[in-house]
Formats: sequence, structure tokens, C-alpha cells
Amino acid sequence: MKNMRVLYLAVMVLVGLPLMGQIVTSIKGVEQQMNVDSIVDDFDNRPAFGIYKDTYFVGGTALNQKPSEYNSNVKFQISFRQRLTKSILPFHSHLFLSYSQKAIWNVFEESLPFHDLNFNPGIGVQNLVVHNGRLVGNATIMIEHESNGRDGEASRSWNKVTFGYAAVIDPRLEVYAKTWIPIIDGQQNKDILKYCGIFQTGTQYISEDQRWVADVTFVKRQGWNLNFNTILNLGFRLSKKRNQYLMLHFYDGYGENMLDYNKYHCNVRMGLLIRPTFFSDF
Repeated sequence: MKNMRVLYLAVMVLVGLPLMGQIVTSIKGVEQQMNVDSIVDDFDNRPAFGIYKDTYFVGGTALNQKPSEYNSNVKFQISFRQRLTKSILPFHSHLFLSYSQKAIWNVFEESLPFHDLNFNPGIGVQNLVVHNGRLVGNATIMIEHESNGRDGEASRSWNKVTFGYAAVIDPRLEVYAKTWIPIIDGQQNKDILKYCGIFQTGTQYISEDQRWVADVTFVKRQGWNLNFNTILNLGFRLSKKRNQYLMLHFYDGYGENMLDYNKYHCNVRMGLLIRPTFFSDF
């Protein structure tokens, strides 16, 4: 009888362990799904309209030339996005619209003329990537148009199907990359890839007290040599209650604006930056 009890217990253990393993695995799967759902729900409950890329207003001059009214100017950008759906598309994806507008304003010249205005609307699908209950990044596919709205010899335009991924290393550090399939319809900028590139990569950093932000972007121009456009931003938050920063903006390379996409610029500017409390898009 004793041997029968031991045999019975052994059978129960052999049968029960795999069953318990399946139950634990199922519980973990449910918990992971709950974590994904809670993160996605938190995102969906945030305002649908907000800042997309950095919005800024900065002024400065060229570093590689003697400053004058012809190479000193104001540069500003406004950028926003509107989420069109909640995360109801496959893989918890959502559909959104974006619009960015950048200007080079020659405020030191007589009559204060605008040198160039660039328009960049887009539509895309974005997927939040969640792992072990933590947001670890987002993947984006977009269709974008960029032009300066002019005609004749001054007209510049192109379209892109872009693929981007931003990896959130921790709440203070993000690394991102973006590449595109170009569709060049502008007759005056057929060689734009030589200057405005074929992909870009960079990183963003937020200090622990959230007073300092910094980001650097490298845009790889066409060709096998190491030719990059470099954009560096450094911001100091003026108040913990507001998302306004004192900004230092540095640009070195080509493609700073559409009209002069094939002209080299090395400029430093300072001014006001407005950005999201988390990371900006790119």
C-alpha cells in the first residue's frame, strides 16, 4: 500500500509539473499582454494633437565666414502631429498626420525678406514596441513631401517613403535611425541625394533633473565616403513647469534649406526651443 502511495505521488508530480509550467506560462503571457495594453492605453489617452519635431526660433551667423547681414539670419521651425486613430491597427499601430515648416529669414537685410520657406507634410503609421512591460521604442513608416512652394528656377521638391525606428535605451536616452526611398519630382533638384542624403541617425539625451536636453543627428549624403551633414542641439529648460528651453543650434553641411540644398553652410544660432516632455520625433 505504501509503495502504491509513493507511485501515485510520483505520477501526480510528473503530470503536474508540466501542467503547472503551462499555467505559469499562461499567467506570464497574460501579465505581459496586460503590460502592453496598459502602455498602449496610456498612449491612446494622451492628447491626439501635439509637437512632432522640435519647434524653435533661433538667430545667428556663419562660422566659416566673416559675419554680415547676408550670412546672418533667423531660422525657425514649427512642427506638429495629429493622431488619426487609436492603436487599433495591427500590432497596436496607429495612423497619424504630421506637418513641419522651416524658414530662413534674412532679418538683417533691408525689408527683412524670407530667403526660403520649406513645407513638409506627411502621413504615417507608427507602432509602439513594448518588451517586458516597458516601452523600448517605436517603428514608423511614412509618406512625406517636401518642397519650397516656388516655381521656375527656384522650385525645389521631392517625396519620400520613410522607414524609421527609435530605440528607447532608458527614460533619458534614445537612439534612432531613419532611411527613405526617394521619389524626386523636382526638375531643379535631381541631384538632391548628393546633398540631403539617403539616411540619418542620431541620439537624444535628457538629464536626470530634466533641465538639459541634447541631441545630435548625422545625415549620410550619397556616396561611399564619410560625408555627413551634422546637426547639434543643446537646450536648457527655463522652468520645470514649462517645456520651453534656451537653445544652441549648430548646423554643418548641405541641405539646411531646400533653395540652397547644394550649398555648404556652417552656422551657429541661439534662441527658444519648444519640445515634448519625452523625446522629439525626427
